[in-house]
Amino acid sequence: MKTLIILGDGMADEPIAELGGQTPLQYARTPHMDRLAAAGVTGRLKTVADGFHPGSEVANMSVLGYDLPTVYEGRGVLEAASMNVDLQPGEIAMRCNLVCVEGDLLKNHSAGHITTGEAEELMAYLDERLGSDRVKFYPGVSYRHLLVLKRGDKHLLCTPPHDIPLQPFAPYLVRAERPEAEETAAFLNELILRSQEILPAHPVNQKRAREGKDMANSIWPWSPGERPAMQTLHELYGIGRGSVISAVDLIRGIGVYAGLKVIEVEGATGLYDTNYEGKAAAALEALRTDDFVYLHVEASDEAGHEGDVQLKVRTIENLDSRIVGPVVEALRTWNEPVAIAVLPDHPTPCAIRTHTAEPVPFLIYKPGMEPDAVTRFDEISVRAGRYPLLEKNQFIKELLR
Repeated sequence: MKTLIILGDGMADEPIAELGGQTPLQYARTPHMDRLAAAGVTGRLKTVADGFHPGSEVANMSVLGYDLPTVYEGRGVLEAASMNVDLQPGEIAMRCNLVCVEGDLLKNHSAGHITTGEAEELMAYLDERLGSDRVKFYPGVSYRHLLVLKRGDKHLLCTPPHDIPLQPFAPYLVRAERPEAEETAAFLNELILRSQEILPAHPVNQKRAREGKDMANSIWPWSPGERPAMQTLHELYGIGRGSVISAVDLIRGIGVYAGLKVIEVEGATGLYDTNYEGKAAAALEALRTDDFVYLHVEASDEAGHEGDVQLKVRTIENLDSRIVGPVVEALRTWNEPVAIAVLPDHPTPCAIRTHTAEPVPFLIYKPGMEPDAVTRFDEISVRAGRYPLLEKNQFIKELLR
């Protein structure tokens, strides 16, 4: 049996007064996910291991059954893998956001969702002005980029910028976790402050300011690590040929280390305007030859970070109507059965605009399986499902069983 995981990043949430005390997932119209839940089994999954920050890298690796204390090396190394940056011994990779600061505040983590084309110009400028034989900047997608540092200590305390919207940024600059890392922390903080001096005058930012858009007027490096020692999904669970579909370098990087082929989809943005239909078509095409497909959609997470309740509802409905529905309908005509799982990686509550470590709802559907009594897919309904709480690699094992 082939396997498809449809991951709605940050889709889970908390009850919201604006929605009559329901979560966005409860409130949204999701007939296709509900039908899968009614025909399959449901439950809750703990995706954030004890002691770990509820980041997307942690949660997505957990969904795939990786033991975080053994393999985790931060977000930067995963994005490096996606960008084909081959980390060498002694090098540290860090996620490097382009952010918007306003006075002393970190206004937002995404520089107003800067376009990839604009960001490429700014990252080239940063590498020209601040790059050296010790530090190099690599462009990614939209606001998500990469910094590679030589002769540094990875034992740093870094705050993800999406955790501190509209808060003073100075208290959250890089700190050393141990004395040996103090020089590295000071070096990175100097880069941040120097970027704030040179970025506002760049033509890209001047144009954005004239258009009333947020400027990308600072970098924000975080999540440092060295090249991880990850086994592939084939080595861990016997999964054969597989693919990953995502607009996000982080998820693609996980796929690279997991032994999955990265599939590019034109128009995939990592936002609510992403090419849902293209992703659905790519997943179906991949399943014709592959045994396993990991289809990741970022839109709900970004809506949660913006605190936009109605947008988050719309992204959930888009996932249901433009990906889950067409994929399930197409698979009905196939002779070979396909197991389908749908779940978020972590909650991104609109009220706090950042991730939490709460367990997430999941559904698993396999043709001909004995369903549980749950008929709706949401955070509350699945509490009555077959699996009150799974953790570690229990979910992936159950899906593959």
